[in-house]
Amino acid sequence: MSDSIIPAVPHQGERLLLPLTAEDFGPEFRVVARGGIRLERAFWVTLKQMAESRKCTIGMLVDEIAHAEQGNLTSAIRVACMRGMADENLSLRKLASIRTITAILVACPSPAFALSSSKKILTFNAPFQQLVKRQLPTAPNDDARHDLKLALDLNVADIFARLEANGETPVNTGFVIGVGERRYRGQLNVVRAPVAEPELLMAFVFNG
Repeated sequence: MSDSIIPAVPHQGERLLLPLTAEDFGPEFRVVARGGIRLERAFWVTLKQMAESRKCTIGMLVDEIAHAEQGNLTSAIRVACMRGMADENLSLRKLASIRTITAILVACPSPAFALSSSKKILTFNAPFQQLVKRQLPTAPNDDARHDLKLALDLNVADIFARLEANGETPVNTGFVIGVGERRYRGQLNVVRAPVAEPELLMAFVFNG
């Protein structure tokens, strides 16, 4: 299973970038390690975030950039900000992957699985597999479980909406899994999976 993140194709009229404001472009003069520097406020915000993540001061960052720059210091700072944010974004995108979700589920001792917005189970752990085998034993000559069905008491869209509204507090819902005529009902705690695209839910069985 690939852990790459495929960006969603934007719908017509959908905004591609965060809205820009006049405040972002407004020049701001500050005195730092190398004296007075005038930059757009958006770059000062980025420098502050970079300094906080590196546990240093903005002045220390500017001083380091000044030692490496060749030419205009303000241009070098802008480039450093863009490169720093791009590197951070790449690192976060590597963490926010199906591989990471699978690792979280594998580390969980209780039955758990990842669910897509279309209710397709994308990955699961060994305890969930054992739960299915225990509760839904197949016929002697039926090794395939391709007909496994899943139903939730709450609509997936409603679960995402509740997570959004309640600060990502886990949502509890009943579920039913079935194979053929056999059914098993249980309860899930559901949270949003830490991936950018596609939107996924991580579901943890707590009465299996």
